[in-house]
Amino acid sequence: MQVWPGEAYPLGATYDGAGTNFAVYTEAADRVELCLLHDDGSETAVELRESDAFVRHAYLPGIMPGQRYGFRAHGPYAPERGLRCNSAKLLLDPYAKAVSGSVGWGEEVYGYHFGEPESRNDLDSAPHTMASVVINPYFDWGDDRRPRTPYHHTVIYEAHVKGLTMTHPGLPEEVRGTYAALAHPAVIEHLVELGVTALELMPVHQFVNDHRLVDMGLNNYWGYNTIGFFAPHNAYASWGDRGQQVLEFKSAVRALHEAGIEVILDVVYNHTAEGNHLGPTLSFRGLDNPSYYRLTDDARYYMDTTGTGNSLLMRSPHVLQMIMDSLRYWVTEMHVDGFRFDLAATLARQFHEVDRLSSFFDLVQQDPVVSQVKLIAEPWDVGEGGYQVGNFPPLWTEWNGKYRDTVRDMWRGEQRALAEFASRLTGSSDLYQDDGRRPLASINFVTCHDGFTLHDLVAYNDKHNDANGEQNRDGESHNRSWNCGVEGDTDDQEVLELRARQMRNFIATLMLSQGVPMISHGDEFARTQRGNNNAYCQDNELAWVRWPGGEGPEGGGPDVGLAAFTRAMVWLRKDHPVFRRRRFFHGRPVEGTHDELSDIAWFTPEGQEMTRRDWDSARASALSVFLNGNAISEPDARGERITDDSFLLMFNASPKPLDFVVPTDHGRQWRVVVDTALENGVPPGEGRRVGAGERLTLVDRSMTVLQRGDDRKGGGAGT
Repeated sequence: MQVWPGEAYPLGATYDGAGTNFAVYTEAADRVELCLLHDDGSETAVELRESDAFVRHAYLPGIMPGQRYGFRAHGPYAPERGLRCNSAKLLLDPYAKAVSGSVGWGEEVYGYHFGEPESRNDLDSAPHTMASVVINPYFDWGDDRRPRTPYHHTVIYEAHVKGLTMTHPGLPEEVRGTYAALAHPAVIEHLVELGVTALELMPVHQFVNDHRLVDMGLNNYWGYNTIGFFAPHNAYASWGDRGQQVLEFKSAVRALHEAGIEVILDVVYNHTAEGNHLGPTLSFRGLDNPSYYRLTDDARYYMDTTGTGNSLLMRSPHVLQMIMDSLRYWVTEMHVDGFRFDLAATLARQFHEVDRLSSFFDLVQQDPVVSQVKLIAEPWDVGEGGYQVGNFPPLWTEWNGKYRDTVRDMWRGEQRALAEFASRLTGSSDLYQDDGRRPLASINFVTCHDGFTLHDLVAYNDKHNDANGEQNRDGESHNRSWNCGVEGDTDDQEVLELRARQMRNFIATLMLSQGVPMISHGDEFARTQRGNNNAYCQDNELAWVRWPGGEGPEGGGPDVGLAAFTRAMVWLRKDHPVFRRRRFFHGRPVEGTHDELSDIAWFTPEGQEMTRRDWDSARASALSVFLNGNAISEPDARGERITDDSFLLMFNASPKPLDFVVPTDHGRQWRVVVDTALENGVPPGEGRRVGAGERLTLVDRSMTVLQRGDDRKGGGAGT
């Protein structure tokens, strides 16, 4: 076999049409072997003799796409010094673009030893582990164009590749649960009709199924256990894992882009699947443990701010390079449109504390590729000082956990929630205005993959996670949920009607709030997980979306009526820029609008402007808010000032019906466009017409939206 010196950059395996260049970083190993794996279980080892800046490299003519390979690192095994080289381990390439196979947990876990000390004489792992794969980088993108949807037009739909598509009756069985299913017209049609502009996929980086879960007969369903930051997860490919997963993922992105839907990836750069000191050696640990991980002072153990056993070393230049190379790869080669960063506070831990000015954020800010896509932080981790909502740099948007908590509290009747609810409804200026960000920095959500589904939020007071095998100890215990009087399933019609109304309340509130709304997959169908608020290991019908016409567990959906209401609320938001302002409200008339009314005004149910005493009342649970469509004060794409209809939103979160008075000086004629007390939430026809000073009775825990239709409206609706 010919072996040429090759190049130290780019890292990983790079096919050029005639052969493949291999390059891998390690400062800890004395020497590194590239192992080419054959289908008969044998391997050919090639020592990487060339080294530049601790990158070992070689070029092998004739090595083609589909070739499986791995590395063996020869060097010191000294855990007391943080060194864990072991040539018995076949290691994944940290830059592998595709991965074949899976970890074969069993009584004899070949190549993986749990506990200390780890033997250097473990059985050869090649036939029983994952292997890196050389891929063909060439793909016909045709005229693919990124939608580049601005944040104020964005509606995010968080989904799991398998969970979204596994039971869809309109999909061929052989593609269900795969990237190909995402590209199927039946799935795309639903997203387009719903009004979704961005599909946020739960982890699709190659991940590992945990040994503990396998022993329990469960699977790592969510996938927050990454081992390959460049490789699409191979189990989501419908027709092979020798590079086919890359082609299939690209095809899905191309199809979604054609429908105008962006693709955002939920990425896990805070830790890896190698776990703590008792975990398996799969890749990074065996190549250069102290360069990749945050170690304790004695170097034997791992610092952990993620709750997973380890944390990547964010002050290591090689870790930072790998993360940035990965992000650029997914943007430039896979054409994704943005990222949601899991436990993003860990990425800011350059030393111990969360540092807003850490190197990672500096690199993102100056990167000409990564800085131009959507960057969404999950702004917390489990370490000390890890809750950082509102503290990320101006380039970033954030999952607004305070929005979730406040909206839940408001609608379940928690005292003293009114003032904070008003802040969350209007874009959380207390979190984002001081550093120059706008309402669009807030990614608003009521539910997500982690926690109760929308249906379960109104059907359970307590978590019911026994199926996870941890005696119901896992998952959040404080859900801010309310079961509406009965825990779980019930035949009580009043309870069922209240639950349906509460779900409509949450959806309408979410869609009419300033910021960027995010829907969790299946919530539009009232998907249930039977009270399980931590379905990370439930790769089954409990966690999969149940579609109309498909099969699934009894009870809890699919609710096609709720889906229609969700669609109506999304399109109401789309049609009216007053619900998706790019700037915060000022609380005063806007100059140049020739409108003496304030851009926003708050009223008691009696139609009087709210006073400090009203805001401070512990028992207050109802209010109205006027949104002035003639005072948006921002230009459209042509530089012309946007105007819109004005709206009056009435919220009654109290446990009894209340009369609401329409304010007398903010419009003479109104019509009801949303009433969550109705079974479908939207009045038939043109909706009831209401005059200034009239009274409307809102049933307990309901919401009504009025649209102004008189001569106070100035200008036409903008876009």
